[in-house]
Amino acid sequence: MFVALLGLGFFVSSCKNNDELSISGKVENAGDIKKVLLYETDQLVDSAFLNESNEFKFRRVAPDPNFYTLVIGEKNFLIVGQNGDAVEFKSDYSDTTNTYEIKGSSDSEKIRDFNKLSNDYGKIYQKIQTDYAALINSNPAAKDSIYNVLMPQFQANMDKYSAEAFKFVQDNKENLAGFYAAGTIDQNKYEQELIVYAEEVKSKFPKNSAVQSFVAKMVGIKPVSIGQVAPDFQLPDQTGKEFKLSDFKGKYILLDFWASWCAPCREENPNIVKQFERFKSKNFTVLGISLDDDRAAWLKAIKDDQLNWPHLSELKRWDGKVTLQYKVEGIPASFILDPEGKIIAKNLRGAELEQFLEKTLK
Repeated sequence: MFVALLGLGFFVSSCKNNDELSISGKVENAGDIKKVLLYETDQLVDSAFLNESNEFKFRRVAPDPNFYTLVIGEKNFLIVGQNGDAVEFKSDYSDTTNTYEIKGSSDSEKIRDFNKLSNDYGKIYQKIQTDYAALINSNPAAKDSIYNVLMPQFQANMDKYSAEAFKFVQDNKENLAGFYAAGTIDQNKYEQELIVYAEEVKSKFPKNSAVQSFVAKMVGIKPVSIGQVAPDFQLPDQTGKEFKLSDFKGKYILLDFWASWCAPCREENPNIVKQFERFKSKNFTVLGISLDDDRAAWLKAIKDDQLNWPHLSELKRWDGKVTLQYKVEGIPASFILDPEGKIIAKNLRGAELEQFLEKTLK
């Protein structure tokens, strides 16, 4: 009997095709959906019609583990697969929670479990948004006070999520599920940790384009990350006079990337003015780097917002050499430098900026 079972086990394992990845699935309550699309990373690579039982199947040659997305109607499902995997997927399209079953790929199962965690925190975020909209609608004049009450709740939820997500990353360094989770973490809060993670993961998936793109991004960010000496540069001020960053060495500097056309920047300006006036006597200054391309608009915003500190600009929007050098992809963006020119904080706004300066400039 044992011999017979052993032979059966050999037969089953020998039927597995180690030269391809297979993805089979079933979509219950598919409605009008007739076709499933398959994306490899971000490229459409195949499609399959649902049969009479609402089933589909894909076969791919995948010598290395990679990300695949099943697009079913308006829903997307991420899986990981490689040659030798026989992934089995099942979902109910009418299920609004987007719950699905998957087996045959441990990485895919981990991604499913991580998505459950993400969805739980997402529900809290949606409730805060809903509460904010309802309160503003009922009392528009109290917008600022409502924001001040709800923002700490939003930030606490984000912080808890990021902590759990990063733990998941640490526990899954050897697989793509961990890499997937890393992409959901607040980069501002976990920049240094993600730089270290990139160094660890780059050799594990040398042929995975998503991983290597992430690694390249982190390598680029490292020279302007916390703990590094801020790269020097030279730019003209409003009068055309050239200044170097190193000209301000010896002071704590808030290097502020902004623009007259940036609404969030203009909203933050009163807070920066407040902190400048409060701490300028404590070896602190602000250095504005504008992403404007309209000189008149730039100068008007400086005057209107009463920004009484040095201002520099190339007037080239996102194409300015310093903007590119500092990897600024969104504004407002800021760097706080110590008197030796080392970056000690990034992208602090509102109460966070005030608290940091209070602690640092005692």
